[in-house]
Amino acid sequence: MKKYIPNALTILRLVLTPVFLWLAFLCTHENALYWAWIVFVLACITDWLDGFLARKFNVISDFGKIIDPLADKLIVLAALAALTWKDPIRLHWTVFAIIAFREALVSVLRKILVRRLIILSADIWGKIKTVMQMAGIIFSLGCMAISYTPAWVINASRIWFWIVVVATLLSGFNYVRAIR
Repeated sequence: MKKYIPNALTILRLVLTPVFLWLAFLCTHENALYWAWIVFVLACITDWLDGFLARKFNVISDFGKIIDPLADKLIVLAALAALTWKDPIRLHWTVFAIIAFREALVSVLRKILVRRLIILSADIWGKIKTVMQMAGIIFSLGCMAISYTPAWVINASRIWFWIVVVATLLSGFNYVRAIR
């Protein structure tokens, strides 16, 4: 039974993505963005926990290697969409576009590698990128959720996510090299 917990947590993260999107963009409740932030934090916890449990129980699977990064990408892109198209932070659309393009490209490259029977796990840059994205989102979205967005928060968020773009691009080179 323990061997299914990490993958169940990954599936939970997939399910949390449309919940996040509904709360961030469609729900009209006054605390909807706060609850979206809670959902995102919960998704981050499940990301850490599924990896921890997979290693602890020694149940690293091909399913997990493929679906876990996909679940991460979807929840992160959903949250980045909120930071890009909702006031007041409004990241530049190119931040979202570059990160989304990298994620789509890596997904395609992963499929090509799987067909070649190569399962490529995330490298250190992929882990750094994920932590930077999640930390930036937790901070920025959290500030938005509690309506604390002075100019320094907005500017720090925007600068942070340009740094995240650099880490995102660096993390994608691993897949480009592997495809050769």
